[in-house]
Amino acid sequence: MKSASPLTRAAVSDGPGQLSCDIDVSGMTCAACSARVQRSLEHSPGVGSANVNLMTNVATVRYDPAVTTPGTLVDTIRETGYGAELPVPERGAEEALADQDSARREESQILRRKFSLAAFVAVISMVFGMPLASFDANDWLMRPMMPVVRAVTGIFPASLVQHPSYLRWILLALSVPVVGWAGSQFYVRAWKGFRHHSADMNTLIAIGTGAAFLFSLAMTVEADWFLRHAIPVQVYFEAISWIIALVLLGNLLEARARGRTADAVRGLIGLRPATARIVTPEGEHDIPLADVEVGDELRVRPGERVPVDGEVLDGASTVDESMLTGEPMPVSKHAGDSVVGATLNRNGALRIRATRVRGDTVLSRIISLVQQAQGTRAPIQRLADRVSAVFVPVVISISILTFVLWIDFSPAPAALHALTAAVTVLIIACPCAMGLAVPTAVMVATGRGAEFGILVKGGEALERAHDVQTVILDKTGTVTEGAPTLTDLVAEQGSEEELLAFAAALERLSEHPLADAIVAAATERGIALVEPDSFQIHKGKGISGSVKGRGVAVGNAKLMQEVGADLASHSRRADELAQGGRTPLFVAVDGRVMGLLAVSDPIKPTSRQAVAELYALGLDVVMLTGDHLRTAEGVARQVGIRRVLAEVLPERKLEEVRRLQDGGAVVVAMVGDGLNDAPALAQADVGVAMGTGTDTAMETATITLMN
Repeated sequence: MKSASPLTRAAVSDGPGQLSCDIDVSGMTCAACSARVQRSLEHSPGVGSANVNLMTNVATVRYDPAVTTPGTLVDTIRETGYGAELPVPERGAEEALADQDSARREESQILRRKFSLAAFVAVISMVFGMPLASFDANDWLMRPMMPVVRAVTGIFPASLVQHPSYLRWILLALSVPVVGWAGSQFYVRAWKGFRHHSADMNTLIAIGTGAAFLFSLAMTVEADWFLRHAIPVQVYFEAISWIIALVLLGNLLEARARGRTADAVRGLIGLRPATARIVTPEGEHDIPLADVEVGDELRVRPGERVPVDGEVLDGASTVDESMLTGEPMPVSKHAGDSVVGATLNRNGALRIRATRVRGDTVLSRIISLVQQAQGTRAPIQRLADRVSAVFVPVVISISILTFVLWIDFSPAPAALHALTAAVTVLIIACPCAMGLAVPTAVMVATGRGAEFGILVKGGEALERAHDVQTVILDKTGTVTEGAPTLTDLVAEQGSEEELLAFAAALERLSEHPLADAIVAAATERGIALVEPDSFQIHKGKGISGSVKGRGVAVGNAKLMQEVGADLASHSRRADELAQGGRTPLFVAVDGRVMGLLAVSDPIKPTSRQAVAELYALGLDVVMLTGDHLRTAEGVARQVGIRRVLAEVLPERKLEEVRRLQDGGAVVVAMVGDGLNDAPALAQADVGVAMGTGTDTAMETATITLMN
């Protein structure tokens, strides 16, 4: 069965007894709208948490399937007056984005036409309204307008100037299409909100412009009645048109901003080929990428992108993985090597077996990370949403209070002044900017970050990063290249080849970065590697086992103590190697030290500059590693780190992070790349994973650096 695309996830497991589903929501226009939908979901039985994103128009809900269903959640949203639909599970990511793009283009076109009409009418109404305006010639602010008023008045026939009621009727005729068509959405949405006992930004606009329009309509139709009662006849048709035009302009810009939020995801999806070339007994033929299954054999020709994650069965080539790692040098691939979907095959044909397809590929997980970042709320955004939720009722209350006060205390005509002041309060108060500013900023930041290879899981990570005071750096793979080489071979007993053969026989089964260097060195010397009889990993210390019936241990001083090996005659040489920034490894055979190996992990060219810039920002930098203290200090000196915590076992890394956090008084960022860093990455206030590291580290961290 095909897995659902991360863009169209219907319901997936989200912990014991919990499922998570995405629901497409339509009709939301401001933060108060999304807050109302979110509150209705959170108060629905069986819902653990809900997150409604205004920019993506998606509600992500965690729920108990024993209590509620996605269909019930959809009905809950519809009861609030908004549209809701479950995504189509079979729809691919490209189709989902295409539908979103089509809907946004249509929305933008409609808004553009409405804005154009409202803006045109507003300008014409302002010109026609000038002869009706009463300017005080002694008002220094309005004095520059007097020549414009006289010029415009001179254009009109004397009959229109002498009978201003004609102009008012013209202005009324001009404003009807603005109110009736261009601004109709505000009145329809306000009515829906009223029916569901809620108020939002549309309520403010509808009440403000509606009251101004009805007031001006009354002034136009019954002008004589007002004049008989000594009430000056004033109309606000041009103001209504300007208000609606400006709000529509804001909606148009917002729609464009929402369209740009998908650019990062669209760019990532665009890296994948549309088809894959499957190899079958009948021959080779192209099939849609969505039809590839785990285990399928695929052919990748030179110049083509690898369709899915897989393992090379035969062939040799170099693959450009810069889209993942940022490294410009292609990587050689041979039988047994793994390849990642969307990377570019350069100069050789490869036959691969698909190991991860659709939503399970590395690229799909990256897309999912970007979407999670765009769908989460920053802490400051949650505050803005809470304020927006009560903002509209408060503004309406203030408007009513303003009307009452002006009725009681303003000069004649009190009713006119009171109505003008009340409408003004409604018009100038709008929660949109406050509610949209934060999600828009998060969208732009995470989208731009993705373009530069920085994947941020959420707005909270962005906001928390601003407060970081201490940065903890793992050594291997973070400060250094993570691709060590064997630099020294000191045989105390036997030959160097024999010493290296014992060590490499065990290290070939180890996943530690240092192991590759030892095995590579043995291979280069033509040493045949035998299969060990037994193998055991000692976390943070080394490895041990049996080779050709003899007990072998490779590791640090702590492991040597455990196997009973005497280090008295070897410690000085090990210290010398460590002071040079190399990692000494003791090799013991049958409980006696046979010799020393020294491995050096080259420091990244940019590490020293990065550390210097961190210090320039006023941050405290700490290097945390399980490596030998002398080795760690040697690396630290080369890159300028002043504080080192070495020989820290994986379980103690988490404790060191907690200690540095000092009960929450210090905000700590942890930067690492390995499985052993995952607990510390999770404990840190901001976890930063290197994109060249393990999947576990990237899943645990809140920020991933792809290059």
